[in-house]
Amino acid sequence: MSTTQTASAPETDDTSLTGFFRDMNPRERRTFWACFLGWALDAMDFMIYPLVIGTIIAMWQVERGTAGLAVTVTLIVSALGGWLAGYLSDRIGRVRTLQITILWFSFFTLLCAFAQNFEQLMVLRAFLGLGFGGEWAAGAVLIGETIRAKYRGRAVGTVQSGWAVGWGAAVLLQAICYSYIPPEQAWRWMFALGALPALLLFFLRRYVEEPEISSAVRRADAKKQDRPSMFEIFSPDVLRITLFTSLLCTGAQGGYYAITTWLPTFLRTERGLTVVGSTGYLALLIVGSFIGYVWGAYLADRIGRRKLFMLFAVLASLLVVAYTQLPISNQWMLFLGFPLGICASAYFSGIGAFLTELFPTRLRGSGQGFAYNFGRGIGALFPALVGYLSSAMPLSKAIAIFAVIAYSLLLIGALLLPETRGKELQAND
Repeated sequence: MSTTQTASAPETDDTSLTGFFRDMNPRERRTFWACFLGWALDAMDFMIYPLVIGTIIAMWQVERGTAGLAVTVTLIVSALGGWLAGYLSDRIGRVRTLQITILWFSFFTLLCAFAQNFEQLMVLRAFLGLGFGGEWAAGAVLIGETIRAKYRGRAVGTVQSGWAVGWGAAVLLQAICYSYIPPEQAWRWMFALGALPALLLFFLRRYVEEPEISSAVRRADAKKQDRPSMFEIFSPDVLRITLFTSLLCTGAQGGYYAITTWLPTFLRTERGLTVVGSTGYLALLIVGSFIGYVWGAYLADRIGRRKLFMLFAVLASLLVVAYTQLPISNQWMLFLGFPLGICASAYFSGIGAFLTELFPTRLRGSGQGFAYNFGRGIGALFPALVGYLSSAMPLSKAIAIFAVIAYSLLLIGALLLPETRGKELQAND
């Protein structure tokens, strides 16, 4: 099996941002919305904890480093969940695996509402991580294989914008719950309402079909009695792609989690904002994030995956340093959050399509699931390290240090991998 990548010239019949959506057939459109909503709801469930972390610290007298460790544990376990779900999607199908992962993270989000101490909450968040990591692995492969090559970057990248929608839903949920319910109970209601993603299963079961390319490969493997192994992605033919995509994903996610996990706490502790008062700052950051995802999706097809990663690795580094280190007023911080949201999110839009095009069909679920979630697992160390380092320096400085380190890894990974824009997927690749 060869991993030599030959990228054909991309088609240019409709290069507009929304051209892909107008031209999608019903099957592509149903798959697009299923994956978009799945990722949005996954994001909502994950982002609830960073938003209530201040309440948890105050209520149970938890140290910052320990509180950050709960995020790290969730992300590390999600790395295992993503790899397992990716492998499972190569064995039983993308759609069925997506259903299992959504049900899983919805159930454990609900259980978080009933935690009686921090230790219980951390264990439940760890179990939630299995489904959280698995949802992206199954959904990204599903949408990547369903959408045509000429639209893959825009479609898969726009699905990624669902994260901003889910993040925004979590912030809105926080504003409502904390406005009408005492903080000691408001965080429980947020977790309880986080079980709503399970309703998406009805849509998945009725309307979303398995990609033909992956079905054909599984039928051929079953006929030959040659099922893929979990560890085949480390075989000599695929190892280079596995290693470098894992490095790229580590940088992408390490920077993102270092910023988003601690930004609400930074706004309250170092900038003196209340929970409700910080909502406007987070809202502008989230709006910027959504635009960043959509813009990144467009650029992924327009300038290519690698240039997208390199451009925003540099821009995100500059902006996070400016946001956390410059002596600016709260009003300027409000406006600066908008471009920060754009640049800290845009590069994510190219990752799903990039990984789909790099790994062969037989191992696509395993490879894509491992690389993305290995990056998530290593990147998961960053929130805890930021938390621990903030005991020796300002939280703002700790955030900036680890964000710049992470974006440097993203840049290096992009330089080491080939461009894949316009690559047609093959069943026998």
